[in-house]
Amino acid sequence: MHDASAEDIKRMKRALRLAEKGKGYVSPNPLVGCVIYSSEGVLIGQGYHERYGEAHAEVNALNQVRDRSDLLDATIYVTLEPCSHHGKTPPCAHELAKYPLKRVVVAMTDPNPRVNGQGIEHLRSKGISVVTGVMEDEARKLNEVFLFNMRFGKPYVVLKVAQTLDGYIAAPDGDSRWISGDEARKKVHAWRSEYDAVLVGRNTALLDNPKLTVRHVSGRQPRRIVLDGPGTLPSDLHLFSDIHEDKTIRVTYNPDVVKEAGGPVLGLLQPNYFRGHTVHVSELNGHCNLDQTIHKIGDLGVSSILVEAGSQLASALVRDNLVDKLHLFIAPKMLGGGTRSFLGLGIERMSEIIDFRSGEWTQIGDDMLYTGYF
Repeated sequence: MHDASAEDIKRMKRALRLAEKGKGYVSPNPLVGCVIYSSEGVLIGQGYHERYGEAHAEVNALNQVRDRSDLLDATIYVTLEPCSHHGKTPPCAHELAKYPLKRVVVAMTDPNPRVNGQGIEHLRSKGISVVTGVMEDEARKLNEVFLFNMRFGKPYVVLKVAQTLDGYIAAPDGDSRWISGDEARKKVHAWRSEYDAVLVGRNTALLDNPKLTVRHVSGRQPRRIVLDGPGTLPSDLHLFSDIHEDKTIRVTYNPDVVKEAGGPVLGLLQPNYFRGHTVHVSELNGHCNLDQTIHKIGDLGVSSILVEAGSQLASALVRDNLVDKLHLFIAPKMLGGGTRSFLGLGIERMSEIIDFRSGEWTQIGDDMLYTGYF
């Protein structure tokens, strides 16, 4: 980071807060916020990327500037390098370069190969001073999904688990409601609205008949993924029959289920017509091939997956190194028996223990939340 003042940091914080408002609505695009200050230090425009396919943050901020003469020697703060290529919208770097700006302060460069420094270079070629790296760590954390997608070309997988103090996610009779408190459930619904899809296994679908919808907070409804290896889940489950049926993705290794998925025939619907997607993957040890599942879900335009799994699926995903981030709620309650949160990770000695790259603890109501990065 170069030539950044306390004022620069304060203004970039504002841009980052604006960027957050796009959560759940801009995927697979990054979250971006932008603020514009006149040469006198007056806020004259601000905006963020609000919807995928619509105007970028810089354009929304520029549109707020009432008098374009105020842009003389103005400073623009943007949380991600302005784009330099034609996508669904024109390049923002070229748009900014039309004005007599003094400085553009950028939190981080865009790793997209079609940008990756070219936006900054274009601005500098027009005589505009560009400062980079202001609050870069915060900007990278905000766009962890986008950065992961760019680097690995597959969806970002987040596992959510709620357990008792002694490590159980369900009582001996299978009942798991409610281990965590109201505040934790609100948090989970907020995550559902922010991630592209929510995934469960067939046991969870059968036992709980979940809706996987956003109810306790306002936000968009995610796509819903259910692993149904043999393809025998009943069609009257919420996932297959409610008003959000078209958002459901059924994953199966049974090729007959894919053939029988149904569809319009001469304007009529077949009796088994399913309005969602049916994805075929290979069978691995009697289950859906999880690595293949994640990649095929990505092919449907899903950038991030929130997994709300039982013990078997959660353990399998961790064992296969397919979880990128863990949200673990620990409730101040004890069961003394039942279903453990994780079992059979294939670890036999302490030298093989699973460590986290980083993590943090947060209190959510009466529960503690550990957020760890694998």
